[in-house]
Amino acid sequence: MSGRVKLMNILMRPNRSKLKGYQKQPPPKRWTIVRGDTVQVIDRKHPEYGKQGTVQVVIREKMRVIVENVNLGPKRIKADQERGIKGETIMQERSLHYSNVNLVDPVTGFPTKVNWSYLDDGTKVRISKRSGAVIPKPDVWKSKMRNILPSEDSDTVKDEDVWAVTYEEPTSKWADLLRALEEDEKKAGL
Repeated sequence: MSGRVKLMNILMRPNRSKLKGYQKQPPPKRWTIVRGDTVQVIDRKHPEYGKQGTVQVVIREKMRVIVENVNLGPKRIKADQERGIKGETIMQERSLHYSNVNLVDPVTGFPTKVNWSYLDDGTKVRISKRSGAVIPKPDVWKSKMRNILPSEDSDTVKDEDVWAVTYEEPTSKWADLLRALEEDEKKAGL
């Protein structure tokens, strides 16, 4: 086959990104699944269809979740003779696409879609479409939020301790020679 024919074949191939199956999904506008939620696998083709578990990690950049004891796969740990560790194979959770799992309704125990609504006090909550019950955000998710401002408790009692010089840079032999020459010049000048 000549180079021209190969080039034409490459140029005539359909653009994979424009085909329906190859389109990249946009990220959801509002994430309904957070760390600590109980979810169920709803993808009928998945080998663990119907299995429930707690979300350990939400990977928003890749639109995936890792669910506890669901979608287990082997992971090989290498041996290290220096530390005395033997090589072994362990089962570890692998990620699932977020569209393959749904939140579990706290009342019925079945997977459900979610609506967002506001309570009377103005807090935004998730509401189950199956039973209409409020799905509270788990305490694990709330504990991850970190305090941005530094705490008022401090290790040091006095400000002098903070500003005290605790490290003196060692001088080089050239700096010692220069200092000695400057001192000699000052003595000669006096």
